[in-house]
Amino acid sequence: MGHRLSRIYTRTGDDGTTGLGDGQRVRKDSSRVEAYGTVDEANSTIGLVLAVPGIPADVARCLTEIQHDLFDLGGELCIPGTQVIKAERIAELEAMLDRFNDPLPPLKDFILPGGGPAAAACHVARTVTRRAERCVWTLAAIEPVSMEVPKYLNRLSDLLFVLARVLARHENGSEVLWRHDRGRS
Repeated sequence: MGHRLSRIYTRTGDDGTTGLGDGQRVRKDSSRVEAYGTVDEANSTIGLVLAVPGIPADVARCLTEIQHDLFDLGGELCIPGTQVIKAERIAELEAMLDRFNDPLPPLKDFILPGGGPAAAACHVARTVTRRAERCVWTLAAIEPVSMEVPKYLNRLSDLLFVLARVLARHENGSEVLWRHDRGRS
């Protein structure tokens, strides 16, 4: 086991810097910190989905496994030069996506975020994951990043979209569809 934190505050960040996993200090607003911080935010939003009572057990297992992946992915971003997320894990994510998507009816319209507390929380997780992906691409433009990281986040946002559809059907029996032909006053 790694370090145990006996004291949460260190005061080392009071100067606007933070320590990376390899010991170097960087500004708290650096692209690397923004990227792994947004991955942490995505992980927290998935925790909100899991906190909604009554979500299906297979969805809960999937999301819990993803939380572990995101913790690993954040660690990879926090330690420059490290690679934790592998292509095999992305393939597993794609298989999960297919397994949850196959029973759903094909989409003919856009879906509005909503459909029940868990589905709405899943849409928030999806959008935060998309933002994390954009932050990783910003980082990749200036520093080396394993290309498995943005690929993972891209597939994850797709999976969260599908899981939001699954949860909307579980909670309300249907999704909230965008009505493009509605009358405007």
